[in-house]
Amino acid sequence: MSPESRSQAIAAALILLGAGFVLYFLPTIVLWIGNFSPMLAIAVGVCLIMAFFAVFWLRARYQRGRGK
Repeated sequence: MSPESRSQAIAAALILLGAGFVLYFLPTIVLWIGNFSPMLAIAVGVCLIMAFFAVFWLRARYQRGRGK
């Protein structure tokens, strides 16, 4: 395994662990916020789910910009 691919694997693992942590607590967070405002809870839930995909999209743009 080359150092570059090892770095990419570590980055992907950290992103997935972070996303897993957020997704694990997502129901608790949304239910807590839902006590104050159901619409805000929906917005927070959608934003947290979209953030997971946004990280990979931004990473792909960064890699493409570097010419890889």
